[in-house]
Amino acid sequence: MENTVLCPLDGRYAGRLGTLRACMGESALAACRVRVELAWLEVLSSLKLPHCPPLTAAEKKLLGTLGQLSAEDLALLHALEFNGYKHIAATKHDVKAVEYFLRLRFDRTPLKKRQNWLHFALTSEDVNSVSYALMLSDGLEKELFPLLLQIQQSLLQLARREARSVLLARTHGQPAVPTTFGKEIRVFADRLSRQIEQLRTRQISCKFGGAVGNFNAHAVAFPSVNWPRTADRLVGMLNKGRKIKIVRTVVSTQVDPRDTYAELFDNLRRTNVILIDFCRDMWQYISAGLVRQRVIAGEVGSSTMPQKVNPIDFENAEGNLQLANTLCDFLANKLPVSRLQRDLTDSTVLRNMAVVFGYMAVAYGSIVGGLHKTAFDRASALQEVKAHPEVLAEAFQTMLRAAGIKNPYEKLRDFTRGHTVAAVAWRQFIDQLEISRELKSRMQALKPEDYIGLAEQLARGK
Repeated sequence: MENTVLCPLDGRYAGRLGTLRACMGESALAACRVRVELAWLEVLSSLKLPHCPPLTAAEKKLLGTLGQLSAEDLALLHALEFNGYKHIAATKHDVKAVEYFLRLRFDRTPLKKRQNWLHFALTSEDVNSVSYALMLSDGLEKELFPLLLQIQQSLLQLARREARSVLLARTHGQPAVPTTFGKEIRVFADRLSRQIEQLRTRQISCKFGGAVGNFNAHAVAFPSVNWPRTADRLVGMLNKGRKIKIVRTVVSTQVDPRDTYAELFDNLRRTNVILIDFCRDMWQYISAGLVRQRVIAGEVGSSTMPQKVNPIDFENAEGNLQLANTLCDFLANKLPVSRLQRDLTDSTVLRNMAVVFGYMAVAYGSIVGGLHKTAFDRASALQEVKAHPEVLAEAFQTMLRAAGIKNPYEKLRDFTRGHTVAAVAWRQFIDQLEISRELKSRMQALKPEDYIGLAEQLARGK
């Protein structure tokens, strides 16, 4: 790792990005552009256009090999764009560099006679729009989804394992009534599941219709061809084997309106908000000694306090999710807006979508790691619940209300509000109530740790 990297994704977190570089890095963008150009050539060759006969089996095989970019290929693409290569001046244009790259590669093969059909009737945004849609699909399907599903499954397993483990619930930070740790975890699991399901059904739009979306050049060259249907065929080819589908926007300017991008980043932002909420709760439980962290041999918690075991996984996740959400919000607001038929402000912004995915991948990985290193301290939680018998006030006033006793809330409020009530005081209070012996017996028998309602069933999803 070089010490000159500007971004922690390429430095500190470089080893934590899984497949994301292969899905959304600059080399992935170049590979997607090449795939789109070659797929378009294959579609054109199927139209039986003059001077463009169908591809032979050997030519199709060649196209497949050209779509796999080597380090040498990437170096050539870079040279064509920035430095020039042999007789070709530097294009200073990334998509034109791809066209020239393919022309050079065709020179060595029987495909040379088809060079004229490369990038036929396209504008660079046709290639870029489809390429970015493919990258978003890959980043979701291959990197973010697996991590989110790991979190979801870990939460569900934890919820079931601790379904009966009593926990003192706090509202406004104050002791409220007992719940179970499993049920509180199930809340996050269900919230996350809803967002994952929405992500799973997302479609990512792209534009493929020429300079301003009207198929001008296509129609003037071959007016009898159904070009919108032909463009749909291209998208269909690229969708093969893909779970997160890309779809072609029928009516567009030079750029896709990217409303689906906004919907995607809003969906991801909501997902991250849920996980931020979860991380903060876990931090609180750890701080209160209700969740214990496994000690990793040799790991340092503080440079000066040797005893520290800090909740670093949940802190790391929270910070990276906050950063990602700032960028998600920006992308959702920026990308659907373009002056008239197109301005170029989107170009540099689109290149940073991988950065957003990167910070989310790091955060999701931290949550997975944090969950594997923590355990609920049932004994400490039970002790805390037993130390607050006043939490039975809700139960008792409701039982009295159900029995037709007048003003039970006020009676309990005056007796309990603002201070702890010992078990012996409860017995004395209950004894002086003018209620049936059976009700007194039920109230006397009720313990804080048993007052959990349907928490266990809810934690188990029943």
